[in-house]
Amino acid sequence: MRVGLIGLGVMGLPMAGHLLQAGHDLAVWARRPEATTQIVAAGAVACATPAELAARSEVVISIVTASADVAQLALGPGGLIEGFAPGGIHVDMSTIAPATARALAARYAEGGVGWLDAPVSGGEVGARDATLAIMAGGEAATLARVRPLFDCLGRTVVHVGDAGAGQVAKACNQMIMVNAIQACAEAMRLAGAHGLDAAKVVQALAGGSAGSRVLEVMGGRMARRDFVAGIQARLHHKDFAILMDAARELGAPLPVAAQTWQQLNALMGLGGGRLDTASLLRVLEAPLERLS
Repeated sequence: MRVGLIGLGVMGLPMAGHLLQAGHDLAVWARRPEATTQIVAAGAVACATPAELAARSEVVISIVTASADVAQLALGPGGLIEGFAPGGIHVDMSTIAPATARALAARYAEGGVGWLDAPVSGGEVGARDATLAIMAGGEAATLARVRPLFDCLGRTVVHVGDAGAGQVAKACNQMIMVNAIQACAEAMRLAGAHGLDAAKVVQALAGGSAGSRVLEVMGGRMARRDFVAGIQARLHHKDFAILMDAARELGAPLPVAAQTWQQLNALMGLGGGRLDTASLLRVLEAPLERLS
């Protein structure tokens, strides 16, 4: 297929590589042209604007940071909507607000362009190993058309529902995961207050009912005092802003998530936004000390 990709970060760059390796005709666009150097050397074509990218692509995949970024790519000057022919498809694999996904789907539909919101879980490792979990919102026929691309990128694909549904599922994923990170932080804080070896506590818990991937990875980071970002905390903070705003609008009570949201706010206020989310432990240890 003729595929375009926007977003050549720690997730998007390995995903682009998988698409090339599978034989797809790949084009890319980036705000910083130097970001395209590696993937162009591997065989991709660089485009000057998102509109140019859309004009040569059957499907454009975007994986960027925020709702405003996706809306600007799609509808801004030189945006994707200016280049898409009827029948084109925009697959957004970013984590954005469900309302933004629904609005973009409706706008594209006016010109006969398809939409899928298809956020992913699995992080940098999942992108590198093509083992991502993909949560898709949009029309089933659109998903069927892009399924060969998803098969290059992920291990599981679930059609959750209509446009926006993939983003709701991703919000649920982030809520469970970051709440669990906060629980690990509190457990490590309690163990530390008792003077215990945190690594031994993680090892003990891993063999019981508290064992989980979050405990293994994030509890392990806390035990090693490794706060260099795997995923920067500011991104989880952004994700929680999305889900807490939706909860407010819908009147959905999320009491545990609300507490975690406040801890993330504290972490941002202490300057820890570019550290790993395991730094939630440090908020509990030294709430008045600026992090670095």
